[in-house]
Amino acid sequence: MSTQAKVIVLRTAGTNCNSETAFAFARCGAVVEEVHLERLFSGKVHLADYHIMALPGGFSYGDDIASGRLFANELRLRLGQDVRRFIDDGKLVIGICNGFQILVKAGILPGPFKPATHRQSVTLTHNDSGKFEARWVHLKVEGRSVWTEGLKDIVYFPVAHGEGKFIPADKKTLQALGHSGQVAFRYVDENGADALYPQNPNGSLEAIAGITDPTGRVLGLMPHPERHFTHTQHPYWTRFGHPDQPGDGARIFQNGVDYATRTFCA
Repeated sequence: MSTQAKVIVLRTAGTNCNSETAFAFARCGAVVEEVHLERLFSGKVHLADYHIMALPGGFSYGDDIASGRLFANELRLRLGQDVRRFIDDGKLVIGICNGFQILVKAGILPGPFKPATHRQSVTLTHNDSGKFEARWVHLKVEGRSVWTEGLKDIVYFPVAHGEGKFIPADKKTLQALGHSGQVAFRYVDENGADALYPQNPNGSLEAIAGITDPTGRVLGLMPHPERHFTHTQHPYWTRFGHPDQPGDGARIFQNGVDYATRTFCA
């Protein structure tokens, strides 16, 4: 039995945040491998050997058709049963930005994931501004999740996306997410009040920036916690705090590693 949590960071053509994501998990004490999808398809690497699956940001397959769509199709059609078993075994999944787009378009979020009867009930589409948004945003932490335990009430992460507007299939789906506590993050202003553009950078309904599955073990979010892992990544880091203190995103990765270590490596 492994004494350290093992993390697989999936990548393919166009993925470009894999190294930052791997760095964050490694700094939290995990054994991390960046793995190309083709190695899973070929059977050279097996998803079951890991405790956490991370889908990082970027522009997988050049965002052809729609952001994350091709990666999502491959994940569901070629690895669907492996992913379902991974989740059913109580393991953790995180999707950041393009990774969040992949999770919703594969039907993994909001869950439960049923690859054989695929149904997409939420999506992430073009920003209301009609342009790529790269800015820092404040997020209110909600719900109950392994990933968000112990986070401050309001955290500060950067976004960088052109298709980040969260839309549910219908009003019933939106209400269900709120009632079940699956909304993990909402865009707010710096005081925690309701956010309008640019604080809500994409026009997401009810300012939703991230959701979980019903178990709280699968998390997807558009903002980038790996880009505020260290305090010195903050644009105002010289104005407050100490350069050695963690950034707001560090707790997310530490939570994942701690949970996996307790659950699978004890």
